[in-house]
Amino acid sequence: MNLENTDPEIYSLMEKEILRQQETINLIASENYVSRSVLEATASVLTNKYSEGYPQQRYYQGNEIVDATEIIAIERAKKLFGAEHANVQPYSGSPANAAVYMAFLNPGDTFIGFDLSCGGHLTHGHPVNFSGKTYRAVNYSVDKTTEKIDMDEVRRLALEHGPKMIISGLTAYPRQIDFSAFQKIADEIGAIHFADISHISGLIIGSVHPSPFPFCDVAMTTTHKTLRGPRGAIILCQKKYAKQIDRAVFPGSQGGPHDHITAAKAVALKEALSPDFKRYAETILANAKALADELTGRKIKLVTGGTDNHMVLINLLPLGIGLGRPAAVALENAGIVTNANTVPFDPSTPFKPSGIRIGTPAVTTRGMRDSEMAKIGRWIAAIVTDQNNLKLQAGIKDEVGQLCREFPITKYIFPPGRPSA
Repeated sequence: MNLENTDPEIYSLMEKEILRQQETINLIASENYVSRSVLEATASVLTNKYSEGYPQQRYYQGNEIVDATEIIAIERAKKLFGAEHANVQPYSGSPANAAVYMAFLNPGDTFIGFDLSCGGHLTHGHPVNFSGKTYRAVNYSVDKTTEKIDMDEVRRLALEHGPKMIISGLTAYPRQIDFSAFQKIADEIGAIHFADISHISGLIIGSVHPSPFPFCDVAMTTTHKTLRGPRGAIILCQKKYAKQIDRAVFPGSQGGPHDHITAAKAVALKEALSPDFKRYAETILANAKALADELTGRKIKLVTGGTDNHMVLINLLPLGIGLGRPAAVALENAGIVTNANTVPFDPSTPFKPSGIRIGTPAVTTRGMRDSEMAKIGRWIAAIVTDQNNLKLQAGIKDEVGQLCREFPITKYIFPPGRPSA
């Protein structure tokens, strides 16, 4: 490789990252492994181009190929989601959400979003985020008993505060979103319904989660989670809002798009159009349920008691307050990569959360199925209930390494010649 000669320091780190990904079980719900084709598009000559504007409306010359590439990505996105309009230029999820806000709200306007501690995202109105600083955010939460979204509370808050926009969506919520119910509330008060489907777009494409269309006015998805594409985002909307959205993305909140990433998005969208992708989405869901069942069977408390999407949230409060981060570290010591997460009505702080979020997109891409979920669930239960047992962690790490060698990522993701564990 040329990089090995020109910058051996960075090359060495990249090789170590390949081996880290190969030798560990990735249960981070927001991560996945892209295909070789997506990697090739990401590392393509299109990174050399600047293309402010939109197809046939650029501010730079030399964009004939870029225009064709972006049009393909747009059409594939519209076809996959049944949307009337798609903007494929957003750099990532947070900038895309910022553009949606800009399209429909003025500073100081009120919107309703999902509380971060109960499963929402920072950009759904957290006070430290631009969404909470620029706009007046009112947060809905979950029922204290079921830990599921309380639609009666959503309606009550909507009637009380009269928001211009209502957000449906999730980042750490293991149940389905009732987009139709959100739309009814939005219609009742004349608000825009914005669906943030970043985590679940691959499941929607695979028909294992309800679609926000035709219910919502606008939706946003990242392209690097269950959709299994490059780091980036797409905004989808009704045709009547197309100009608002496009202007909010460019020139409202971004400059030139990343054309190599647009190409990689197009490749990932084509992969998602294949029959294999539906089977992939079905398996993500089956694996999540199998993992949840194994954990529940081992007396591990789960938020909402289970899952019907790609993620499982472990509630460690029965074991002690604020144990999420130590548990995540212990799991990583054993080769299992997760993230600490708050649980609903967490008595601790976001810096010392009481839960663990796990997800099955990456292990499903790798080829793991029910029997592997049973092993992983057993290992997780053993570690989180005995977090200081270094001998246990070392022993499980050996077992994890053996399992990972049975499902090598290098054989189908990286070009020939890459090292494999």
